[in-house]
Amino acid sequence: MRAADHEVLRRQMLAEISAATVQVSGLIGKAALNERVMAAMGKVARHEFVPVELQPYAYANLPHPFGFNKTISQPFIVALMDRLISAPMTLSSRSALVSAIRLRSSRSWPGRCTATSLFEELGQQAKQRLRREGCTNVELKIANGYHGWSEHAPFDRVIVTAAPHLIPPPLIRQLKNGGKMVIPAGLPDAQQLVLVDKDGNGRVTMREILQVRFSQLEDTEPD
Repeated sequence: MRAADHEVLRRQMLAEISAATVQVSGLIGKAALNERVMAAMGKVARHEFVPVELQPYAYANLPHPFGFNKTISQPFIVALMDRLISAPMTLSSRSALVSAIRLRSSRSWPGRCTATSLFEELGQQAKQRLRREGCTNVELKIANGYHGWSEHAPFDRVIVTAAPHLIPPPLIRQLKNGGKMVIPAGLPDAQQLVLVDKDGNGRVTMREILQVRFSQLEDTEPD
């Protein structure tokens, strides 16, 4: 597809995100998303993060598979998660696409992001895609995202793009005092997008935002 075609599809995607936001405004407490978030969604080449055969559909407001029974999230959900955690500073994410969008929407661009991938092949693909987007300040580790990345902790912000049954204790521990995490959690048919806040004294509060459906996060603690 031509660059002009992708631009048309991106504009349509932004319109769909705006419409979806209005539909759930009673749940999320917002009738519109931040302009910086919407601008970032309109700049990042989402088609670069899906297999070639799915590129014509990359900007549809739907999740798309990219291998190993994993998906990139629906654009509206990506935008909402980005908006919920605000400025990144030091960010941990499980998604290369989310990392690219998060950096683009940050007031403090360029920030620093870390991301994890359970599969070597997907990790290598993610590195290539991030390079094409010009995101050279994302470090990627091949590991189970359930355990976070303790060497880089604590994190100001954490975005998780796969759903454990329960929110992983390592991710809560690695969240900085004053930090935020947005994570889907729950059984496959009863997942909720949860906003986790840790105040300056380390006290954690959680708020369910809306029902979602994500691929499962391998959520087993090591023996």
